[in-house]
Amino acid sequence: MIDRNLMISGMLGLCLSACGGEADSGGTATSAASAVLEDLTPQTLTANQAAYIPPQCYTRTLDTAGRAHNPCMTCHIPPKEPNFVNDGALQLGYTFAEYANTNHWGNLFKDRSQQVAAISDSAILEYVRHNNYQSSAGKIDLAEKLKAVPAGWDFDKDGQWSGFVPDCYMNFDQEGFDRTPGNQYSGWRAFAYTPFLGTFWPTNGSTDDVIIRLGEPFRRNADGQFDLLAYKTNLAIVEALMTRQDVPVGPVDESRFGVDLDKDGTLAVATRIAFDWAPKEGRTMAFVGQAKAMQEAGQLHLAAGLFPEGTEFLHSVRYLDLDAAGKVKLAPRMKELRYARKTGWLTYSDLESAAITEATEKAKFPDRLRQLIGNVEQGMSNRAGWVYQGFIEDREGALRPQTFEETTACMGCHGGIGATSDSNFSFPRKLGHDSFQQGWYHWSQRGLQGVPEPKRADGQYEYTHYLEQNGAGDEFRENLEVISKFFDGAGNLNPDAANRLHGDIAELLLPSSGRALQLNKAYKTIVDGQDFIHGREAMVTPPGNVHESVERGQETGVSAIISGPR
Repeated sequence: MIDRNLMISGMLGLCLSACGGEADSGGTATSAASAVLEDLTPQTLTANQAAYIPPQCYTRTLDTAGRAHNPCMTCHIPPKEPNFVNDGALQLGYTFAEYANTNHWGNLFKDRSQQVAAISDSAILEYVRHNNYQSSAGKIDLAEKLKAVPAGWDFDKDGQWSGFVPDCYMNFDQEGFDRTPGNQYSGWRAFAYTPFLGTFWPTNGSTDDVIIRLGEPFRRNADGQFDLLAYKTNLAIVEALMTRQDVPVGPVDESRFGVDLDKDGTLAVATRIAFDWAPKEGRTMAFVGQAKAMQEAGQLHLAAGLFPEGTEFLHSVRYLDLDAAGKVKLAPRMKELRYARKTGWLTYSDLESAAITEATEKAKFPDRLRQLIGNVEQGMSNRAGWVYQGFIEDREGALRPQTFEETTACMGCHGGIGATSDSNFSFPRKLGHDSFQQGWYHWSQRGLQGVPEPKRADGQYEYTHYLEQNGAGDEFRENLEVISKFFDGAGNLNPDAANRLHGDIAELLLPSSGRALQLNKAYKTIVDGQDFIHGREAMVTPPGNVHESVERGQETGVSAIISGPR
């Protein structure tokens, strides 16, 4: 067995050494007006000791007619190795610790109707169209502020910010690469993906994007110089490892890198990365450039279903904007900026051992709450090799670091469920190379319209399957717009609406302009109150299909465990 406390401490130590040099000295003065929470540094959970359990897990799955709805199959499913967290049984019952049997997400039970009614359409549109990430001069506002870190953000009181400093300029070229003001490559690359089920759909409150960056060795050739072809090739190799299928590339001269990328037995010109990883049978794969040398030296690792060390993700969660025709699109304003970095390598055996240990501890001590390690400055470990950090709006709308408690709310989904691939939701769902720009683009370059519905491994349409199992387009079954569009009065799926969805996911994922404005206003009231620790779901009135509390061992009414989407 691995020592998990030592493992977690090591991860955070790696994060500190990796991130510590990113903050510059000098800079801007702190605005007292924007410091709504004067001290963000406490490592305490004041509102919810079980904040890692998402509000959606308190869904009332039985309707008034006694029919069971199963939104639980979104996250809690039999996993695919090297994810060994088999939590499919959570589809069948609420198995919380005693403390968590009470729903502590108080914002779910607030009626925001009067507050929402007081915000005009023009006011909310003006608000969401303000870019709170970058100034008109192109500077990243949060990065500028972190040069002179406010005292209330400085966990270790050393006068420096030792966490992540935003360095993506959101300036994407025709291959999805982010460019700096000097037209250099920042290393970040945007990719398009089919949004994960339910909560993550814009019709339920937010638009978003995800951007990936591999560590510097993956961006360099064998001589240690930046090499765009090497980087693109390594990204394609990672894509093959995470999607477990061949990935078109090139053409790439394999002799330049000394790697048989297409596995045809010769070093020639490759037009694909062949996914062929079965180490027990003597078949493996290799990175190119400097990363290849480090892999051979045992300093970097490669395995199917796992990202290599140093991989980073940047995820902005945004409001809903409207174009000239009233269609929903990505807003300039960010609700949150989320960051993840893989700081340590865990083998299949390590991950399996950790999953067994956690399951054993849960069985022995069912009322013990999860203990999390981290802080506002360095982020939080998920116990699986990743450190997560987040930034969220202050009352004036500027981004600030999330507190320990606010970040804890991220760790349930990224800290061990059956649905993730190496703790990640988005990259295995990347659009293929038959898509616009081979799937390497940002949603600001092209929206969701025209993206076909993804299919499950069993051939069923994934979103349609979710609608059939859940009877709605969100966990709480409160999105009446989706229900009226996709279901008849008896709760049966509308076949015409489903057929339109097959060819265009925007038919389901994008709300009407009226709903978009209401959702924006509802979330703005949470920003005004700065009470994210009580929940951040954008709802005007309290949802009816949510439990205020559950009984120990209470069943959901779902009769059978449904397998995962992929």
